[in-house]
Amino acid sequence: MNKELSKRKPTRLKCFDYGAGYSYFITICTQGRKKTLSNIVGEGFSLPQLTEQGTIVKNLIENIPTNYMNFSIDCYVIMPNHIHLLICVCDNGRGDPSPTVTSFIGWLKYQATKEINVMMNTLGQKRFQRSFYDHIIRNRQDYEQVSKYIYENPTNWEKDEFY
Repeated sequence: MNKELSKRKPTRLKCFDYGAGYSYFITICTQGRKKTLSNIVGEGFSLPQLTEQGTIVKNLIENIPTNYMNFSIDCYVIMPNHIHLLICVCDNGRGDPSPTVTSFIGWLKYQATKEINVMMNTLGQKRFQRSFYDHIIRNRQDYEQVSKYIYENPTNWEKDEFY
């Protein structure tokens, strides 16, 4: 291993229970930020037009399996090279370990990669970057700002840092 490579910074908040009942703003980027999930179309109020790969992601998001019953997706957008999700995790009060945001995102990326690779006959190809960005929603104002950001993201695509 090359010692000159910088050590990866931890992206998760230390000592925080990501299975607890909070809302989270999540961003997942495609591998190499390739624009494979959608195309932004329209003048003024732009919308993502999903590719076949983006449709696979959409179907997975909208059909959360039974082992993620305590998760709900309040809003999301599938951009050309990233996905924004506003996830609510309901604290189910059970004593057994509930799925965490990290395990859910891992499942989503794994399933999407598997289905895309089968569709494209490219088994073993990475589709998403390692890890993801998360922001813990602090209050109602924060929730509303994130919701607005997700909703308006296609319109602001050309100004987006991932453009």
